[in-house]
Amino acid sequence: MRKGAPALAVLGASALFGTTGTSQALGPSGTTPLGVGAVRLAVGGAALLALALVQRPEGGRRWRPHLGALLAGGAAVAAYQLCWFVGLRRTGVALGTLVGIGSGPVFAGLIQLLRRRGGLSPSWALGTALTLAGVALLGDRGGGGAADRVGLLIMAGAGLSYAAYAQSAKAAMAGGLDEIAAMAGVFGAGALLLAPLLAIEPLGWLATPRGALLALHLGLLTIGLAYWLYGYGLHRLPVPTVVTLTLAEPLTAAALAVAVLGERLGRMGWAGAAVVVAGLLLAARNTGQGGA
Repeated sequence: MRKGAPALAVLGASALFGTTGTSQALGPSGTTPLGVGAVRLAVGGAALLALALVQRPEGGRRWRPHLGALLAGGAAVAAYQLCWFVGLRRTGVALGTLVGIGSGPVFAGLIQLLRRRGGLSPSWALGTALTLAGVALLGDRGGGGAADRVGLLIMAGAGLSYAAYAQSAKAAMAGGLDEIAAMAGVFGAGALLLAPLLAIEPLGWLATPRGALLALHLGLLTIGLAYWLYGYGLHRLPVPTVVTLTLAEPLTAAALAVAVLGERLGRMGWAGAAVVVAGLLLAARNTGQGGA
């Protein structure tokens, strides 16, 4: 495939990630954030495992040597889901999304520095800074009282968890596991860890047509297809670059909110969208091979 294909794959995955908010808003009544998150992981993890079985290489694949990385990644996936939904309840969607998504590239860069003592390009640093600034403008709704500090810390935990599971999956790939198997292992482990929520949260909404469509969309598209694309890019790009490129998610979410949900985006929001695009283009220039 072409040189820019890995970056395009991650951007495609990010666009799919950005549909989650709108799809939940259009979903049936009776859903709960933790219930939706657990169902999403269960369906998505099963889809990735099915893909891994279908694409099984000749001679099979050895999972056991990568078990540590996959379990660590699964724990981070589960922590991300819990931090994300609990944190959003305390902070609100706009501010919480900004902190949760925006902190991911920062943590990914710090982890990269700690593990490799270098390896961050100037284009990544400038592109990340521009993209974060644009995301801040996209999330600016003005007004509001004091922010919930505990909620902000929880959302920062979501950003750290995201960076951690990206690093874990990358480590498994660097050890020789193919990308679809790595993503299936990480998300399968995460789904198992959150499986108890399926017995606790109300799931009657799954029996409705809109509920079934919501579960299939979130599981098959925003995890199954999205993380197949994401894994392709993660295998070929440095982790900080991949995490920065996923900042296209709030851009997609904002566009869908305007086009589908009838929300309005002010002049600063549109300026933010332009800055996000510029930052992503700059960060995407850092397409050299990265370590785990």
